[in-house]
Amino acid sequence: MTPDTPRRHGAEASLLGQAVAYRDTYAPELLFPIERQLKRDDLGIAAGALPFVGEDLWNAYELSWLDARGKPVVALGEFRVPAASPRLIESKSLKLYLNAFNQQRMVSVDEVQSRIAADLSAAAGAEVGVVLMPLATRPQRRSAYPQGECLDALDIAIDTYQPAPELLRAAGAEVEETLYSHLLKSNCLVTGQPDWGMLVVRYRGPAIDREGLLRYVVSFRAHNEFHEQCVERVFCDLMARCKPQELAVWARYTRRGGLDINPFRASRAGLRADEAMEVRQ
Repeated sequence: MTPDTPRRHGAEASLLGQAVAYRDTYAPELLFPIERQLKRDDLGIAAGALPFVGEDLWNAYELSWLDARGKPVVALGEFRVPAASPRLIESKSLKLYLNAFNQQRMVSVDEVQSRIAADLSAAAGAEVGVVLMPLATRPQRRSAYPQGECLDALDIAIDTYQPAPELLRAAGAEVEETLYSHLLKSNCLVTGQPDWGMLVVRYRGPAIDREGLLRYVVSFRAHNEFHEQCVERVFCDLMARCKPQELAVWARYTRRGGLDINPFRASRAGLRADEAMEVRQ
């Protein structure tokens, strides 16, 4: 590969950024999986040796199908893709796949849930958890701010808008705290469209310099990468630069195309992300 050769990201052949004709009956072939390892190689993560556990939580807000008598059913969807799965699923392909149920007659909610779970699991290469919540059952969504310290009021100058791990540092006595920022913005790897989100860092270890962490979060502002890849980059940079004993990182991105994506990565099983939605979701 020469310096002028575009780096592969796995979505070169996807429908992302292209005009497409929408399908309205079941079409699992629309799902477009992308090998995670393509970008993990950039982070020095060896195949089969993940330094984290976690999942990608997807929420679907535009999901509908026809019941056996032709009456529409509308539902919320929740999909949990394991971080250890070999493939992520490109978001526009998931949107097109879900839209393809619009005129599809299905016998029951359980049938739709089982069908989606099977298709997403096949695409991701691992078991994907799927929960569908018809609006007729009056599901509730809760938004809340993390139980921690927001960094956004820090009065600092910023001039770096590409990921700069050298901004991260930690020192001093061990602390256990949660820090977060609503100033996360990155851009779609393929289209360049902005992705807005909240980043949360929960850790135990030497105290992370808060001004440096906020500058680091903002440094993603002109960076092109998928949501999942951004969170893995943050996790790896924090582990390398700040060396916490325990670390959990998650982002809650605002929705686009009826979907939001919320990656979570942690240094061990048992660490959990807050389940509440970010206020903009």
